[in-house]
Amino acid sequence: MIGELQPARRDCDEALRLRPGFVDALDSRGLLNLKSGANKNAIADFDAALKINPRLTSSLYGRGLARQRSGAVAEGNLDIANAKAMDPDIEKEFAGYGVR
Repeated sequence: MIGELQPARRDCDEALRLRPGFVDALDSRGLLNLKSGANKNAIADFDAALKINPRLTSSLYGRGLARQRSGAVAEGNLDIANAKAMDPDIEKEFAGYGVR
């Protein structure tokens, strides 16, 4: 998650091919898309993960960042606030992945 984005993306894609709807792979691929600046794809992955698990704070926080970066600042702020309410350390977790 902190360096080899393309191999990690291939791993996520393969995991989803083998197990469609695998929430952890959707969440991870969303983070990879966020890190690479593919905000629209990140939002789609995080949305899919949140449909499976609406309380997945990493997807909620990541979607918030992607929304902010896409210009949907109010929606992004709401996602981030909700994620922080569920997990006050989520911002530190993302910082550890190199995402601020």
